[in-house]
Amino acid sequence: MKDMLVVGKLKEGKFDEFMGFMQSEQGINERKKIADLTKTLGTVSPDKNAVMFKISVHDEQALNSFMDGSNPISKPIWDEVMLSYEIFELNKV
Repeated sequence: MKDMLVVGKLKEGKFDEFMGFMQSEQGINERKKIADLTKTLGTVSPDKNAVMFKISVHDEQALNSFMDGSNPISKPIWDEVMLSYEIFELNKV
């Protein structure tokens, strides 16, 4: 498992749609393929145009697919809500 930080910038007014997907059965099932959901920490910017998640990843390839649009489940919602994203590997200091 690797600790990763994912920062996403959302299109204006798309936070509720984004969270609806992330909390849906479909979204949860896809996220389980990537990371241990019990260790996920998330936050949102005050203007709700950015989200940040610290996740414990067990499949980096699935994470990249989920975020880059090559995952057929996440692609439609990402096209609708996501402006950009960055993924960082976290190391304890």
